[in-house]
Amino acid sequence: MSKFLFWLGPYQVCMWNILIIVISFFGAYVLKKIFHRSVKRYLTSANIHLEGRKAIWLRLLSQSGFALAGYISVMSFNINNEDVTFREFLDFNFIDTSKIKISFENVIFVILIIFGARVTLNIARLFIQRRFKRAKRSEIGTEYVYVQVVKYIIIIIAFVCVLAALDVDAKIFLGGSAALLVGIGLGLQDVFKDLFSGLVLLFEGSIRVGDVVEINDGKSSEPMVAKIIKINVRTTQIETRDGNILIVPNAKFTQEYIENWSHGSTLSRFRIPVTVAYGSDTHLVSELLKQAVLSHPKVNKSGGVSVRLNDFGENGLQMEIMFWADQSWDINIYKSEIRFEIDRLFRHYNVRIPYPQRDVRIAESSVETKDSE
Repeated sequence: MSKFLFWLGPYQVCMWNILIIVISFFGAYVLKKIFHRSVKRYLTSANIHLEGRKAIWLRLLSQSGFALAGYISVMSFNINNEDVTFREFLDFNFIDTSKIKISFENVIFVILIIFGARVTLNIARLFIQRRFKRAKRSEIGTEYVYVQVVKYIIIIIAFVCVLAALDVDAKIFLGGSAALLVGIGLGLQDVFKDLFSGLVLLFEGSIRVGDVVEINDGKSSEPMVAKIIKINVRTTQIETRDGNILIVPNAKFTQEYIENWSHGSTLSRFRIPVTVAYGSDTHLVSELLKQAVLSHPKVNKSGGVSVRLNDFGENGLQMEIMFWADQSWDINIYKSEIRFEIDRLFRHYNVRIPYPQRDVRIAESSVETKDSE
């Protein structure tokens, strides 16, 4: 088991080292799963919901096992490397070329930077959430914008710090990639257009997370009503009324006509067309339509309800009931319930909805031809 296998920097690696490393990290993974399951079960049974600082500390505590596993793995090299210090291990360049030199110390710095960026992001998110909870009028969409902007800033700073930890000059990196970026920029115009549209959506606030919007996709006559779930840099995730999650390019929300139901007035006027047979009592039909609409609890009673005769159609009188209601996510369900009530009232008062009528005529010449045969 202690037989030499290969070199890892200045250290000689044997089978004991490999077993200790594997067991340490596997044990940390198993302990993390057991810890998460036990805590989740306890919180569910006690009806406790952790938020803010407690949730962050709990997440950090569950990941501390991997740090302990890393320390045990490094200390395991003392089994067969008595003359090598930990400082020598950190200074060893496992990538050593004329342009790039990366040591284990650089790798550890990169890991610490990434871990620190995650911790900083969690703390910033907690700070923003607290500030918005204290505000009298807190909006989820505005809070999401601040969190996303801070997230991108932290990512950029972490990326620059990683380059510095790897002893890579950021100016050389950007200068060398400038020509490449110009070349691929011509082929990725739509992508960059979506990127800038995403920044506009985040900073302008015309469309926010949680808003209900009406989109005309150009494929159907009826517009699509959807809820904004998440706004990324390039795409936006929306949820349709059928529960489907669609990923839409951000340019669609900045360059096309979008009706935002969550902005402006909370009330909107809706219409339900109805066709009744010729000879029907139009006054009675008008009263029945108003009764059906006003009986629904979601209809705004003070907004007024009006009925008008739109046209004399081919099959009957084309009438329309107009009413005011909240621009709700379930407006189609409300319309359906009103239609059920209209159908019930029409049956009760013998108001007939006509079937489509077509006259079929046979030409005389064809009849005479059949008689001669």
